[in-house]
Amino acid sequence: MATTPVIFRVSQDGSGDFRTVQEAIDSVPLSNTRRTLIRLSPGIYRQPVYVPKTKNFITIAGLCPEDTVLTWNNTATKIEHHQGSRVIGTGTFGCGSIIVEGEDFIAENVTFENSSPEGSGQAVAIRVTADRCAFYNCRFLGWQDTLYLHYGKQYLKDCYIEGSVDFIFGNSTALLEHCHIHCKAAGFITAQSRKSSQEETGYVFLRCVITGNGGTPYAYLGRPWGPFGRVVFAYTYMDGCVKHVGWHNWNKVENERSACFYEYRCFGPGSCPPKRVTWCRELMDDEAGQFLMHSFIDPNAERPWLAQRMALRIPYSA
Repeated sequence: MATTPVIFRVSQDGSGDFRTVQEAIDSVPLSNTRRTLIRLSPGIYRQPVYVPKTKNFITIAGLCPEDTVLTWNNTATKIEHHQGSRVIGTGTFGCGSIIVEGEDFIAENVTFENSSPEGSGQAVAIRVTADRCAFYNCRFLGWQDTLYLHYGKQYLKDCYIEGSVDFIFGNSTALLEHCHIHCKAAGFITAQSRKSSQEETGYVFLRCVITGNGGTPYAYLGRPWGPFGRVVFAYTYMDGCVKHVGWHNWNKVENERSACFYEYRCFGPGSCPPKRVTWCRELMDDEAGQFLMHSFIDPNAERPWLAQRMALRIPYSA
């Protein structure tokens, strides 16, 4: 891959190379092998965005996530398709405001939002169906099914994620480090969908913070969308919004025998090991190690994709 990136600028006032994010992505060649940096001028971009398969090595960067917002209002039952008559998907799978299917995608200082109101049902802010994707200092806003980490390996650092029901879900292998998880209403933070004990997928929350809106505990840490759902919270602060039982079996007793729900050295009023459901576990030191390092998502020591992605981050002023 060429080391010198292609740089595009997007500004809704016409002062950049493109007025919309989708126009910039459409200009990237199929089977792309060169890092393409799409700089977004501050603004609220009310448009669905689709990064197709083979349009790899795309970076979308803003100056500040609060000032650079990609937003749309699809729901699982009401989808305005991203590309005219092209069908990206239906239901929850197809309703993302942003859909990423190109590998080696990076986003930095950007907000991804589904603006559908509470009670709209499944309303995905972003679906990621791509390997080796990273998000730095991004925000993910919505209610139900906000962040769909569907497939591949993803790394999220210093991000903010909010929602109510199953708002971090899917079957990818993801490490969320130093992230802020905010529970807006009663529900479930995670719904990981690992389907067999042989799959290496799962979500790890490392040194994160979980907050809520006060009052009595109302949020579960997660429930298994797939019977072998795997989620780890490590060194994470949990405020009083987290229910003392911690986890939910999705009303299937058989899930209690297969779900892998773990905690390790968490703290705060929502961290209550003696009151947790009996089928979750507090990890021992020797068990926790595999989840506490970047090797959870980046096992290739010779050519670590995560290190390469971090090295390719380009300051906005470049």
